[in-house]
Amino acid sequence: MNGYCPQHKKNEIMDYTILVVEDEPVQLESLAGFLSKQGYRVLKAANPEQAILNIRNSAVDIVLSDFRMPGMSGVKLLEAIKEINPSIQVIIMTAYGTVESATDAMKLGAADYITKPIDLYRLQVLIRNIVERKQLISENRLLRQQLTERFSVDGIIAESSAMSQVLNVAGRIADSNASVLITGETGTGKELIARSVHFSGSRHNHPFVAVNCAALPDTLLESELFGHEKGAFTGADRQRKGRFETAEGGTLFIDEVGEIPLSLQVKLLRVLQEKTFERIGSNIVLQANARIVAATNRDLEAMIREGTFRQDLFYRLNVVSIRIPPLRDRREDIPPLVDGFVRRFASENNKRIAGISREAMDALMKYSYPGNVRELENIIQQSVVLTRGETIMQSDLPVRLNESPKSSKPVMSGDETFPEKVEAFEKSLILDALSKSGQVQTRAAELLGISERHLRYKLKKYSMK
Repeated sequence: MNGYCPQHKKNEIMDYTILVVEDEPVQLESLAGFLSKQGYRVLKAANPEQAILNIRNSAVDIVLSDFRMPGMSGVKLLEAIKEINPSIQVIIMTAYGTVESATDAMKLGAADYITKPIDLYRLQVLIRNIVERKQLISENRLLRQQLTERFSVDGIIAESSAMSQVLNVAGRIADSNASVLITGETGTGKELIARSVHFSGSRHNHPFVAVNCAALPDTLLESELFGHEKGAFTGADRQRKGRFETAEGGTLFIDEVGEIPLSLQVKLLRVLQEKTFERIGSNIVLQANARIVAATNRDLEAMIREGTFRQDLFYRLNVVSIRIPPLRDRREDIPPLVDGFVRRFASENNKRIAGISREAMDALMKYSYPGNVRELENIIQQSVVLTRGETIMQSDLPVRLNESPKSSKPVMSGDETFPEKVEAFEKSLILDALSKSGQVQTRAAELLGISERHLRYKLKKYSMK
């Protein structure tokens, strides 16, 4: 899409698709004909339902819609459009008596409104302003991203209000010593936020040490956290410092904290309470002077009710809570993330890539991202590697982005029990994730939004190979 390729020239400004939604056939044809003569690609819809179908199946930049139509109201249509792709700009056509309703629609995200009978010159100016504004936004995004890469922590890219709130909280707590619990689905960027908290605060000159609890067996996790003495257990041929010691004065990031077994939760709780710990095989008390930032994709409060996570540990970790929304709930962040990933992977692969096509960006905006930002990053990396030209096309994207959404709900007979239905549903989800990930369990777990350990448990439970 041109708005995503700042290098495009002004003479290509008309390379946009406009969907006209109007239930009066004469008016529909008249507006469509006028816009076509202006050089725009034009789609037509005689009702809101047909408009939504067009938006789902085609790359649309601007929607020119009547406000009052049989069936769905203009506001409902606007909400549906923004849910599918929030980057689509909507102009409301309204009669003089409903101007107030049109201005209300602008509060909900409409770009502008125009009264009937339509002044074609004013309509032309409105559309031209939207097109130029989209180009300007893209150019500003590129400049902001260049500044971000130079001056911000870990290059966090966020334009949505939801992520702005997350970054605001992260900045406000950076200089405190309070424990932080970051929650969110797999792939949302929990470690990036943890690094932001660390490197923005007074501990930034000290170590940032991370440990992934889901990647370590229970027998090794305690040693990883607290260290051990020589001879403490079979294979301990030397003294080893744990993560608490190596993070001295800095931040210890405990990822997937929900995977810590109950026996080890007790020891972690003691460290948080007493600020001291001992290496395995030692009775020497050491001071713990590392700030704790924990993260999980699991519902710890539900685990407390199940008896698999300690309530007192939860409260010690959850002094400050940060929840990162999934990418599907902050689609405004997709275009700047795409821009950043394209530039990064193009540079890494020595490729000259100017941008991404309208159809490709439209497909990216409509996708649900079960793997969140990490999945988007993977998609762009793959597309950069595969593209043969200077623009990433829709055909360069993974096949799953170009397929119509399919229900993953399994077919069930009416005489199955509830547990049997739950098992069948879980099996279908797991099989689908394994298929999409090429049978790679780590990747399948990311797509499912669970830890690899949790996935292995389910595979064993259902005797699935």
